[in-house]
Amino acid sequence: MNTVLDKKVNESIKDIPEIGDFTKIFFYVNNHNINSRYLNILKELTNLKDDIISNWLNINTRTFRNYKKSDIVLKDNTKEHIVLLISLYKHGIEVFDSIENFDKWLITENFLLGKKAPMDFLDTVSGLKFIDDKLTAIEYGDNV
Repeated sequence: MNTVLDKKVNESIKDIPEIGDFTKIFFYVNNHNINSRYLNILKELTNLKDDIISNWLNINTRTFRNYKKSDIVLKDNTKEHIVLLISLYKHGIEVFDSIENFDKWLITENFLLGKKAPMDFLDTVSGLKFIDDKLTAIEYGDNV
């Protein structure tokens, strides 16, 4: 995948709110048809394997792959999680200047995170917020 988001993906995600604004996230999820298109956008935003993304969404890999192919109606918490992950990726790519650099940071164990990789926190909303806060700290000069 290219380090620069393609125009179509960039256009699709430009209106997704920042993680920190839960009111805007709530209204975004409720006013948009969060479906397989969003899962495919998330997949385009990362070079990580389906099993990692499916773990974040608390679904098995087979279910994730089926969701990407069909317009099945997703549970509200899954829709919200997808939007939050896309929002996190928007922020991460902005901070690290490329998808590859952000993915590398996500999968690398971090001493400041108790020797866990940032991706280990992305299966909960509070974990997503925690990692997003770390990205903000990095923007302001905190240790990676």
